Amino acid sequence: MKKSLITLFAMAAMSASALAADIKPALVYGTGGKFDKSFNEAAFHGAEKFSKETGIKFRDFEPTSDTQGEQAIRNFASKGFSPVVAVSFAWSSAMEKVAGEFPDTKFVIVDSVVDKPNVRSVVFKEEEGSYLVGLLAGMASKTGKVSFVGGMDIPLIRKFECGYEQGARAANPKIEVLQNMVGTTGAAWNDPVRGGELAKNQIDQGSDVIYAAAGASGMGVLQTAADNKKFSIGVDSNQNHLHPGSVLTSMVKRVDLAVYNAYSDAEKGKFTPGLQTLGVKDDGVAAAIDDNNKALITPEMKAAIDKAKAEMIAGTLKVHDYMSDNSCPK
Repeated sequence: MKKSLITLFAMAAMSASALAADIKPALVYGTGGKFDKSFNEAAFHGAEKFSKETGIKFRDFEPTSDTQGEQAIRNFASKGFSPVVAVSFAWSSAMEKVAGEFPDTKFVIVDSVVDKPNVRSVVFKEEEGSYLVGLLAGMASKTGKVSFVGGMDIPLIRKFECGYEQGARAANPKIEVLQNMVGTTGAAWNDPVRGGELAKNQIDQGSDVIYAAAGASGMGVLQTAADNKKFSIGVDSNQNHLHPGSVLTSMVKRVDLAVYNAYSDAEKGKFTPGLQTLGVKDDGVAAAIDDNNKALITPEMKAAIDKAKAEMIAGTLKVHDYMSDNSCPK
């Protein structure tokens, strides 16, 4: 009997080991660098958390062009990595092709939708998180002018801006919202100098709160706001700590959660393809409040965002999604 129990335990251990051995996680970042203190870095932290908890190593790659992104996704799949997570809308067509070539590999794309039976698509309600930080911006502004610096001029980034504008107008219907984009190519995610120039121009026009949704280019926006004693708003990762006292809040987008869940689900044999949408209700987006910015958030501001969150969860506050019709209500 004792021998049988030992055998059963050994078989169970071997089975668990085999399951873990089948998981070979890989991560392909968007252009802009792994440590952009924003979108890519959030993805890295999700993978790192999974690795620390399970002891399962992951491989990653930092593309600098669209061609490299597709090559990396295909290369990981051909070497037996699974799940292969690609974080950026830019990898949509690459994912469409490669997922078809490797039907037994699990793939995940963040910020886009690829309709394949082996692909999980994770998108976010950026308009909801942006509304919350816009609400704070509108309440904090003393000039009645706030602004937005986006990275690449695409509908997804317009979605951030539109949500921000709706929140700011909810706080102050007469507020003026300035906006600029860094560029129209992938290089727009990694140009902090240009981001800083755009922010300075907006400050010169009277903006005293600037929301950056521009990847690594946003570092220039946050720095310029701090240098000019204005408020900035970070994005994707919690960037409050970068310039304490100057970063009003950050619109946290849980890219880390999307990556972590993909690997964890695969490890547990619970991976499912299809569309996942993460909003305020799912803790997918939020306005970050921590020790670095809590002194900047008045009780009235905190009450306003708590009320907005509750209304979003209840369905009584619906923030317009720019991508639904490429328009933003004024």
